Amino acid sequence: MNRKIALTFVLASLAAASAFAETPMVDTKPFKGAMTREQVRSELQQHRKTGVDVYADGYNQLTDFRSTRTRAEVKAEFLASRDMVSALNSEDSGSHYLARREMPRTVGRQLASLPGAAE
Repeated sequence: MNRKIALTFVLASLAAASAFAETPMVDTKPFKGAMTREQVRSELQQHRKTGVDVYADGYNQLTDFRSTRTRAEVKAEFLASRDMVSALNSEDSGSHYLARREMPRTVGRQLASLPGAAE
């Protein structure tokens, strides 16, 4: 009985040790940047002079944003897509919804996508 336990322990130890026998995939080539250290420092100084800190809590990403569509257009698009969004976020992740839809016939190879999605 003790032999079986000891043999099991030895085999488990060997199996665990062999799992670590492979070296991880490490890129051994030294990194060669596209810019020199001086260029990077110069770019950093230019950025600091603008006074904009994109990591600050008060940074407003939409300061210069201007929409090309009206509120009514956006609202209509939202209302039209509610059923599809609800189905895609459902328990089956939209599998039933997508299976019911008629998929467009294409010639050649096609990657998986939503019907009518831009490629």
